[in-house]
Amino acid sequence: MTVHPAGLMPAEFSAHERTVLCWPARDDLYGDRLAEAEAAHSAVAQAISVFEPVTIIADHRHVERAASVEGANITVLELPIDDSWFRDSGPTYVYAADDSRVAVAFAFNGWGNKFTPYDNDARVASAWAQHNGDPVRHVSMVLEGGSINSDGNGTLVTTMQCLLHPNRNPQMSQAQITQQLHDELGAQSVVWLPHGLVLDHDTDGHVDNVAAFAPNGQLLLQGCSDTSEEDWARLEINRKVASSSVDSAGNTLQVVDIPILPFVEADGRRLVVPYLNFYVGNGFVLVPTCGNDADDDMLQLIGEQFADRKVVGLDVGVILALGGGGIHCITQQVPVRL
Repeated sequence: MTVHPAGLMPAEFSAHERTVLCWPARDDLYGDRLAEAEAAHSAVAQAISVFEPVTIIADHRHVERAASVEGANITVLELPIDDSWFRDSGPTYVYAADDSRVAVAFAFNGWGNKFTPYDNDARVASAWAQHNGDPVRHVSMVLEGGSINSDGNGTLVTTMQCLLHPNRNPQMSQAQITQQLHDELGAQSVVWLPHGLVLDHDTDGHVDNVAAFAPNGQLLLQGCSDTSEEDWARLEINRKVASSSVDSAGNTLQVVDIPILPFVEADGRRLVVPYLNFYVGNGFVLVPTCGNDADDDMLQLIGEQFADRKVVGLDVGVILALGGGGIHCITQQVPVRL
């Protein structure tokens, strides 16, 4: 496989130096449930810290609260931030041709200018990388980390719904975006799934709710067993597209279906808590749950694809969904230096 000289995006399941997440910063996002959201971020940080170091980025207004999170493997870094979704505002790391680690800072526009202000979040990828001693490469294309997933060998998966949305890069065609993913992240094959989830209005259908690569080369896809849901047809289309797609080596993708898609009611809203919004780290897979009857079965199914890792279910799915995301959305991995 030929990798573009700019670098290759490693898989999330490759070895990490640490995990970075941001403390809740947009005070009106959770309303009177902010304390519950902070407890969820704390629980995620503590669960990960059992396996690898964790850095919590906190705005100056919230440093003391973030510092209250207990854990010997957890540190707090004060940086200006507007929101807490570091998957999207943080850097995407690549390994360059000389094996050096480079932080790629794509442009960030608040998920299509939905959430303002976002000036600090547009700068936090560079600020973090500079703090961590990583060279930064700036890219003018708008791209959030939750909109892509890599197998570590030059195959990326994304959704048309998000990357082709006119509120991101209206001047770019699908072919031009594909070329940019090749140039910046080493993508030799880009699997364009048509759809994200129906209720994923905030991110316009991020792929981290519907697809993730496993170490065995298989692509896990979120399904929906309830045929009365609009997501059922959309996710079936995704499955058909993925099953007829090829990876960077030209092999047909092997697809594993995660068939249950939980829906919940909270604060007068209907929310979705996809199991695929999990986070993979050194020896673990952290999966959002919400008390669904299928939780144990879905955790076991995910665990079968990550045989060398401990699968941990964490009941924070509802509160994070109220904020607009999940466990994967608030975390961002820093791969080890080679």
